[in-house]
Amino acid sequence: MAAALLSPQYDTRMDPLVEAALRKWPHVPHCYGWLALDARGDWYMRDERTQAAGPFAQVKGSRIVHDKLLGFIHRNYLLDERGAAYFQNGPQRVYVQLEAAPYIWRLHSDHRVMSHTGQPADVEGAWVDEHGRLFLQAMLGAQRAFGIVHSLDMDAAADALEQGLWHLSECPFAQMPQRFGYVLDPHPPTQGHPAPQAP
Repeated sequence: MAAALLSPQYDTRMDPLVEAALRKWPHVPHCYGWLALDARGDWYMRDERTQAAGPFAQVKGSRIVHDKLLGFIHRNYLLDERGAAYFQNGPQRVYVQLEAAPYIWRLHSDHRVMSHTGQPADVEGAWVDEHGRLFLQAMLGAQRAFGIVHSLDMDAAADALEQGLWHLSECPFAQMPQRFGYVLDPHPPTQGHPAPQAP
């Protein structure tokens, strides 16, 4: 199956208060570098000191553990037309650095797949990278999404593959953002970071 670019904004749900804030203050500058998502679905705040200490892969920052804040982030988590992930925090768009992919997939024992934002997913295909990490392309509602399988769920994923539920292909990790249309480290478009192009 040929890979397809992700459609922007997998899920257009946003909190009503967020939508109202966007209407009231539509021109608040975007924020970059302060929020990150790792390959296990954990969120991190990265202040100026953390950013100066090194990239996200080396210096993660402060893990967010507050349940209500995590729920707020998940309900207002989207992708823009470039495939750059962001959290709509009231009127401000807070772009997200990604360790691996925009979504982290969790698996049930019956092979049902859920996103880290709590949405059910219908798997279309599977890819493994050179590190043995498993990635799935799936439908979240009417939108196509790409993500990495949580490391704790690899046994369930291996069982699904053995049963032939998903077709497995190989893809180097360095090619995945371009191929599947997402951005690991978003920057303002004016800084010369082009949008992903179709393969």
